[in-house]
Amino acid sequence: MPALPRRKSVSVNIGGVKVGSAHPVVVQSMTNTDTADSVATVNQIMDLARAGSELVRVTVNTDEAAQAVPRIVDTLRNFGVNVPIIGDFHYNGHLLLKKYPDCARALAKYRINPGNVNIGRKQDDNFRIMIEAAIEYDRPVRIGVNWGSLDSALLTQMMDENSRRPQPLDAMDVTKLAIVESAIRSAENAERYGLAHDRIILSAKVSNVQDLIDVYQMLARRGDYPLHLGLTEAGLGSKGIVATTAALSVLLQQGIGDTIRASLTPLPNGDRSEEVIVCQQVLQSLNLRSFTPQVAACPGCGRTTSTFFQDMADQIQTYLREQMPVWREKYVGVEEMKVAVMGCVVNGPGESKHANIGISLPGTFEKPVAPVYVDGKLSTTLRGDAIVAEFRAILDDYVAQRYGVLEPEPVA
Repeated sequence: MPALPRRKSVSVNIGGVKVGSAHPVVVQSMTNTDTADSVATVNQIMDLARAGSELVRVTVNTDEAAQAVPRIVDTLRNFGVNVPIIGDFHYNGHLLLKKYPDCARALAKYRINPGNVNIGRKQDDNFRIMIEAAIEYDRPVRIGVNWGSLDSALLTQMMDENSRRPQPLDAMDVTKLAIVESAIRSAENAERYGLAHDRIILSAKVSNVQDLIDVYQMLARRGDYPLHLGLTEAGLGSKGIVATTAALSVLLQQGIGDTIRASLTPLPNGDRSEEVIVCQQVLQSLNLRSFTPQVAACPGCGRTTSTFFQDMADQIQTYLREQMPVWREKYVGVEEMKVAVMGCVVNGPGESKHANIGISLPGTFEKPVAPVYVDGKLSTTLRGDAIVAEFRAILDDYVAQRYGVLEPEPVA
């Protein structure tokens, strides 16, 4: 069953990237470097952009970080990396945006958490100052509510009101209502201070999958602001990947969500770009967007005691992802290509025929030959120790012939 039609929302322009309305769902990521370390931050942003992140968020929490932002953006542009950079503000954003106008101008969007921007204040003066900066520099704002830093005054008020009901709701249900209410009230306040309706994106993050689905379903019914999806702390490894996939897939299938992020906890010195790949794979698996050719490979069984097909599948998938930055600029539609690397004759030929290009490797006791199918027809049969290199050559030739070469844009 195809995904439901996208929920209708306004369109927001973030540094040239269109979010919401009928625009494709956008993949977002965030650095974990000290932003004041401009070299490390630039390098990580470039890695994320190379992986396919279309928006990158950086922490702006100190004077040094705010001072580094313009250098970071200028360096990226000098390297030809034009990904919009978003500033993540907590507690002191009103001070930093006012004190460092170059930082305010360099950022493509501001992220504000209404639960901690006015701590200890009865009025939302700090929030207002940040909105005024967004208006002055014509920047959109993401108002991002997190249940770990929810406006305590609002939550207490709603808990008190709930306790007076004849049939009080469960405390968690009240918390979810408060999360949604905080986001909507903050957006309304931002508009009351003069920020245009089409300069606001909302998020309302929790770390439990079912709670996240509930919150965003409620939020989607409350207005037409574009919505940014993601668990606030997805977790490590397979847990984080599975939880993110489960939550985002349900909401995206319902037509909810305009930008997404997989907030994975990386291993020490781990590859931060994994969160980008997870988001891309979620969207591609749901047929919402295509980013890189997909490799179908069997899980292996007693008929595939050799690990050769596993190694080959991994090599081919890695090769396709590495080639995409080049292929994307040269070939139209190559990201939709399907490749099969199969380990025996049971499903190998059939799966290969369903792919654009596929190879069926010999399983246990099968003849040491590997038939290659191109567009459903047997093309050739490979033998010997150079199968991977020969198949990759066939793959390169297929891409060059099958997908049209993009014409260079005329020089003005």
